[in-house]
Amino acid sequence: MKITGTFDVKLDPTNHSQLQKSPNMFGRLLINKTFHGDLEATSKGEMISLRTPVKGSAGYVAIEQVVGTLEGKKGGFALQHFGIMDANGQRLILEVIPNSGFDELETISGKMDITIKDGAHFYEFEYEL
Repeated sequence: MKITGTFDVKLDPTNHSQLQKSPNMFGRLLINKTFHGDLEATSKGEMISLRTPVKGSAGYVAIEQVVGTLEGKKGGFALQHFGIMDANGQRLILEVIPNSGFDELETISGKMDITIKDGAHFYEFEYEL
């Protein structure tokens, strides 16, 4: 199955637990999302990021717990992010963590793509149950 929709996201900076002296800038953010469309859900998670001194060069990892309704089925699952960017572009891997589904979404697997256009956030979610 493949679905699309929009989401709102709020990222709140928080303290990083393992700072050390470096030219790189660590960041830690709390994630709060609301998904709209065939996925009507909220998610909460955490992101760890690092920006290098080279403009546009960064990476992040994140995990978020999604809870709500997916095409009428209630439950939830966890998503894991792996993002890299540099002068050559961006790469994002965003997948359902195996065996993280529960309730009517217990057997879910899949991957999600995110795009941002004119400040709006869009998702495309390809999944199996």
